[in-house]
Amino acid sequence: MRLFYDLRVRAVFYQVLAVAGVVATGWYLASNVSQKLAEQNIVTGFAFLGREAGFVISQSFIDYKPTDTFARALLTGVLNTIWVSSLAVTFATLIGVVIGIARLSSNPMLRSLAFFYVEVLRNVPLLLYLFLWYGLIITMLPPVREAIELVPHVFVSNSGLTIPAMMWSPAHTNVLVAFAAGVVLAMLVRRRMIAQRVVTGQARRVWPWVLMSLFAPVLIAVLFFQPEIVIEYPEKGRFRLTGGAHLKPEFTALLLGLTLSASAGIAETVRSGILSVQKGQWDAAKSLGFNRGMSLKLVVLPQALRVIIPPLTSSYLSLFKNSSLATAIGYPDLVLVTNTTMNQTGQAIEGIAIMMMVYLGLSIMISMLMNWYNARVALKER
Repeated sequence: MRLFYDLRVRAVFYQVLAVAGVVATGWYLASNVSQKLAEQNIVTGFAFLGREAGFVISQSFIDYKPTDTFARALLTGVLNTIWVSSLAVTFATLIGVVIGIARLSSNPMLRSLAFFYVEVLRNVPLLLYLFLWYGLIITMLPPVREAIELVPHVFVSNSGLTIPAMMWSPAHTNVLVAFAAGVVLAMLVRRRMIAQRVVTGQARRVWPWVLMSLFAPVLIAVLFFQPEIVIEYPEKGRFRLTGGAHLKPEFTALLLGLTLSASAGIAETVRSGILSVQKGQWDAAKSLGFNRGMSLKLVVLPQALRVIIPPLTSSYLSLFKNSSLATAIGYPDLVLVTNTTMNQTGQAIEGIAIMMMVYLGLSIMISMLMNWYNARVALKER
């Protein structure tokens, strides 16, 4: 009984009890639903994932054919969602940081333009922007045979954007995996050497070993797999464009809508984070001879990150979940592919469960990554 009075033991016990209650409730509901569906002669389970899909997906980043299984079709939808959301996160962050800094500019014109950008994008629903960009692309741009060449080998038309593309092969995938392994190895080496430097007190250069750990696996993979770098350039024919990568209007409209809408919120997050740093930090940086740009980069932004990161995490989570609006303009994301699967199989509960688990998993991964980075920033700050 004495052990039960320990606060940590009781905290763990109550959490285990709560999780057990949730699992038991879910199990009861699942069993009850399965029993009722069986009474109505409705098939349940995930066996349908192994059957032939039989429908076309207009755009995919992996090889997919209608003769593939429903599981591969759903995987294609998941990868489409992750791809467009990841690009939107990257572009929205870059634009948001620039606009957020511009909101604090001493130039009245620049400050007013940034304010107008934020207010317009924040106060219009994202779905309307998706319809707007999609409508502009398919109605205002010329047909394929009259495609506009923006720069050499980059064409834009009402069928989307066509750009040069590298011919991908399994060798390139192996090199990419080697690069990911190099990143992990470089992080471990850096942490190990910094820990040894703290213990021994010896001032050893870390970055040469980190760079060697990063690029050594890539170099080995390149020498072993020998991937060929072949660039395929689009060419304008009489009636169509051949070659290159074709970004369809649905993808382009979704990417623009997600990027611009999220960038406005990120801009306000960056602005509030910068304003949270005391004015004395600017004065201290100025006294050291830093100009405004150096002060912002070296002094203010590192301190503002501890305020910026938590709401930035919420912005990233919202962006990934808002990508489900892609079904309104016909982009084959997870929701659209799952809806098609449910219509063909009639197994709506399983389809909805798959969507919930995918979005939950993505949200947890983003939260864990941002929390890890937030902890790193906090440690550096101390």
